[in-house]
Order: sequence, then C-alpha cells, then structure tokens
Amino acid sequence: MTENQATGWTGGQKAFGDFAPALAHYTDKVVFDEVWGREELSPRDRSLITIAALTAMGKSEQLGFHIPFGVSNGLTHDEVVEAITHLAFYAGWPQAFSAMGVAKEALASDDAEG
Repeated sequence: MTENQATGWTGGQKAFGDFAPALAHYTDKVVFDEVWGREELSPRDRSLITIAALTAMGKSEQLGFHIPFGVSNGLTHDEVVEAITHLAFYAGWPQAFSAMGVAKEALASDDAEG
C-alpha cells in the first residue's frame, strides 16, 4: 500500500467520531491506513503481534476486537490459543488467563457466526 492509499477503515469514526474526532482520525488514518497498511508485515502477522502485545500488557479489553480481527486476517483459533498459552510463561499467568477468557468468548462468537 502506498502512502496515499487508504484501507477504508472507519472503526474509529464509528466508535468515537462524534465524541473524539481527533482520536477517530488517528485510529482510522494513522493506525489502520498507515501502520497496518505497511507492506513489510502481513495483516496476519500484525494481528498476531498485536494480540501478543495486548496480552503481555494485560490489555485484554482490546482483545475482544483484535482476536476476531486476527481471525479475519488469517489466524486460526488454534494459533490464537497457542500464542496466549505461550505468553503465560513470558508475560505472566494472570495476563494469559485474562486474555484466554476473552479469546474463549471471541472465538465462540466467531464459531457461532461462521
């Protein structure tokens, strides 16, 4: 993706556009158009890295979005579960347990839709 192309991402606008337009803009245009649109890593790899980072930081509330997004970017359910299990030993058991709870719910919802 070139610098002037856009992914068409509007999640920030939908979530906060009327309340926090600057945050919506930076989410849609910088994070998703520019960062996620870079060609050096695939969207699948970016999703796996993001899930790992959020798990390690204990930011499980964001995983409710990023796990299904990762699946839509090509991650399998088994890969998500294995990544979180692996992180238990490096990022901490509480972070992994919190993340796994979100993953269980998100992946069950994904199964119900598919």
